[in-house]
Amino acid sequence: MNNGKLVRKVHRFLPKKFAYKVAVIEEVNDIKSMRLDKLMGSLRTFEMDLEDEDISSRKRDNRRRTTPLHRCVTVEKMIGASHKCQSLNHLALLVAGLLLLLPTRTISVIDKDSSSIISRFQEYLRINTAQPNPSYYEAADFINSQAKSLSLDYQVLEFAKGKPLLLLKWAGKNPALPSILLNSHTDVVPAEHHKWNHPPFEAHLDPSSGHIYARGSQDMKCVGLQYLEAIRKLQASGYRPLRTVYLSFVPDEEIGGHDGVEKFADSDIFKNMNVGIVLDEGLASPTENYRVFYGERSPWWLVIKATGAPGHGAKLYDNTAMENLLKSIESIRRFRASQFDLIKSGLKAEGEVTSVNMVFLKAGTPSPTGFVMNLQPSEAQAGFDIRVPPTADAASLERRIVEEWAPVSRNMTFEFKQRASLYDKFGKPLITASDSSNPWWGLLEKAIKDANGKLGTPEIFPAATDSRYFRELGLPAIGFSPMANTPILLHDHNEFLNKDEYLRGIGIYESIIKAYASYAEPTKDEASREEL
Repeated sequence: MNNGKLVRKVHRFLPKKFAYKVAVIEEVNDIKSMRLDKLMGSLRTFEMDLEDEDISSRKRDNRRRTTPLHRCVTVEKMIGASHKCQSLNHLALLVAGLLLLLPTRTISVIDKDSSSIISRFQEYLRINTAQPNPSYYEAADFINSQAKSLSLDYQVLEFAKGKPLLLLKWAGKNPALPSILLNSHTDVVPAEHHKWNHPPFEAHLDPSSGHIYARGSQDMKCVGLQYLEAIRKLQASGYRPLRTVYLSFVPDEEIGGHDGVEKFADSDIFKNMNVGIVLDEGLASPTENYRVFYGERSPWWLVIKATGAPGHGAKLYDNTAMENLLKSIESIRRFRASQFDLIKSGLKAEGEVTSVNMVFLKAGTPSPTGFVMNLQPSEAQAGFDIRVPPTADAASLERRIVEEWAPVSRNMTFEFKQRASLYDKFGKPLITASDSSNPWWGLLEKAIKDANGKLGTPEIFPAATDSRYFRELGLPAIGFSPMANTPILLHDHNEFLNKDEYLRGIGIYESIIKAYASYAEPTKDEASREEL
């Protein structure tokens, strides 16, 4: 039997709702001698699409796909459900035909598709968007080209000159419903090139390990492209979203986001988007469980200044500027140690404590060769990066600063270079609910599980992201980057992401985006019944 006859026979016996296109291989060696059970035993991992709502086993096998078809069930499940087809012979013929076809032509299609996906990721990574001089317009051109290939609406916004913000739109069937916003930033932190094994903007793919080395591979160009690749796959499947999906590629996150998301979130453009949920960046996970974040620590950048009478370097006297500052530093050190002990003992996670780290010291009288060594300065300063969780008692911390760290009695003053709020505009803590009260959280958990992912315990992000600007508006925002079994290397030398983990993350986002974009809020009557 030649290929054409085989395919025609498969389609003739196949019910219309299963009549998918089948690729034809060039040769089939004596089909009559090939036993179906042997084929199934060796090729059981191959899967095909099955959209029959009547089949008793309707659970989807959402593992990373081995075929271009999706929402899959295994061949084994199809045999188990054969009573729904015309006969076992008909279904067996279908299975035999597909098993003969899949191992050759289909695999090459998969490899080619994956290669294209990785190539696009590498192209994005090679655009040097490192602060302080990011190539924003080059990145914008690349993102716009991807938007065009997906027929997405897009616009370039500039809330600050030279800092384009890309806004893409996948229109939903019901634009009246609150929309989905998938946020990512285009800038990255600088890299010390000489400390990398591969140039940080070469996007080198190690053939033995599969690691892609590049600045931004984890933070967070991976996520931005995964959004787009997931939409590409959803479109290829014929899926149309119920809700409108927006994608924002924003500037300046690495330097505070003041000319990026802060202005974007405060704009009329954003208000008119009617956003219901925001997805933003998370962190890599060294374990098999993905990390997910429902809040983040707010940055308080504190500068303490001590003053005192200048004097000869050989003289001993009280309340010098340096002595007063050292007392404050010691008090801060003790507080830092108490917080660190909570982490070391396992009582709290990193994001649940207040961290304090000294980032600069400034004192002394400069000279052409360094500093004047026989003069005690009249002024000394120290800077501290404080990260405050949304669960902290802000008033208590403020009292500690005033009374212990910078008391007036020791000729101390202080100022905040930055002091982010712990509360939204409604006076509530900047936390997104991570329980059944938040339907978006439940949808996320189920979508990840359906895609064969594992989710860890919800966390507070230890640093700051653009999510805070959305939470300040009272919007739910979830931090999530699908990187399991991956060391945390953001801002580090030799930052990398494995290509297989990147590809797997696309499938995870495909599941999440579909779940979110398909969500129809229950009516009041349905909500009342659920409460009962």
